[in-house]
Amino acid sequence: MRLLVLSDIHANWPALRAIHEKADVVICLGDIVSYGSSPRECLAWVREHAAHVVRGNHDTALAYAAESGAAAFKRDLAVATLERHRRLLGEDELAWLRGLPTEVNFRVEEYRFHAVHASPTDHLFSYRLTPDLSDEELKKEVAEVRADIVLLGHTHLAMSRGAWTKVVLNPGSVGQSLDGDPRASYAVIEDGMAEIRRVEYDVEAAVAGIRGMGLPSEMAEALIGILRTGKPCTGLGAERTG
Repeated sequence: MRLLVLSDIHANWPALRAIHEKADVVICLGDIVSYGSSPRECLAWVREHAAHVVRGNHDTALAYAAESGAAAFKRDLAVATLERHRRLLGEDELAWLRGLPTEVNFRVEEYRFHAVHASPTDHLFSYRLTPDLSDEELKKEVAEVRADIVLLGHTHLAMSRGAWTKVVLNPGSVGQSLDGDPRASYAVIEDGMAEIRRVEYDVEAAVAGIRGMGLPSEMAEALIGILRTGKPCTGLGAERTG
């Protein structure tokens, strides 16, 4: 069985449609919306193709008119883009987001999976599980999880690490990478082996979409800078937030 793992699409349709992996099972780890210009297209794709979906912090903010949990500078970007997404999406789409769980446990063949958006101890908002977290702290975060593979996203930083007998996999962000590589990031799991992959996409199509959203120019340019560089723009601070 071949699994495709996606996270943090962030309404970036050019990035999502550039992924052409064949898969038996598709898993989406949340944050389908916010920041990008195409929430409807991305939601429709996930609803059609993903067998397992968890709700991210931005999905929650949109569906429940709640705070996104982004850091100070990026919070303004989230608020502005989510406001536009609310006008684009219908009640059926919002109700679908509201109905998503924040954690999912499932089995594929002999492997047990535990999927969340952020971390097993804080499903929506924790940014602790980054590639530079110590092994001991990582083990504490997943100690109570009964699974072979722990799937999570949220940080926009891809990683695949061992913790005790578990694998902790973050596929990175499809739509808004923050690790210095602007390509769309995702993961493929086959026979229990996880591989993080990247694919180039039409960044300028995503840029054109953002410019067409009617955002204040400084907000649009901040989002565009992230897409073109794969790095947090000036003002995001030390937190690499989703």
